[in-house]
Amino acid sequence: MATKLTVPISEDEIRALKVGDQVLLDGVIFTARDAAHKYMIENFVRGTCPDAEKEIYEVLKAGLKGSVLYHCGPVVKKHDDGKYEFIAAGPTTSIREEPYQADVIGHFGVRAVIGKGGMRDKTLAGCKEHGAVYLHAIGGAATLIGECCKEVLDVYKLDFGVPEAFWKIRVEDFPCVVTMDSHGNSLHTEVQANSEAQLQKILAK
Repeated sequence: MATKLTVPISEDEIRALKVGDQVLLDGVIFTARDAAHKYMIENFVRGTCPDAEKEIYEVLKAGLKGSVLYHCGPVVKKHDDGKYEFIAAGPTTSIREEPYQADVIGHFGVRAVIGKGGMRDKTLAGCKEHGAVYLHAIGGAATLIGECCKEVLDVYKLDFGVPEAFWKIRVEDFPCVVTMDSHGNSLHTEVQANSEAQLQKILAK
């Protein structure tokens, strides 16, 4: 049975999750890919926030605390009234954010990251230290996931391009599976280790 999580998510709720748990996510979350992560690190995490970026920093600082970052480059439709709608919103490969993710989690108080493919040791350690999880979304189900994105509330840094901008969205019953928990466990590490062990057995024959 899936665990229902509503943003903002508490650390206790996150610490209660284990790898393999199914999650249905409700609330306001943000998309962020390569350009967005690089931007956060360079402007907010490792340096003094420039005056020109202070407004968006305050938005992200408040919005991401207890919330979720989604590695996603959405397909977006803009209506005549200026409002946006997600047409498709499948996860993108997360490993590209490995150099940044733990620092972003710690700085902003992020409780979960959604993507596909998993992440590695630095992010896993960050999840354990700060009380966060990695949630694996279903690849190849972009349209289905798009239906879970009920409302586009705002967009920031659209000059990065539609896929790379920060999209602030409201989701309902967003389906995910915990594949990296806050206790140092990772299904991705286990799968890799098992695969390597099987390979060595095959090569030894």
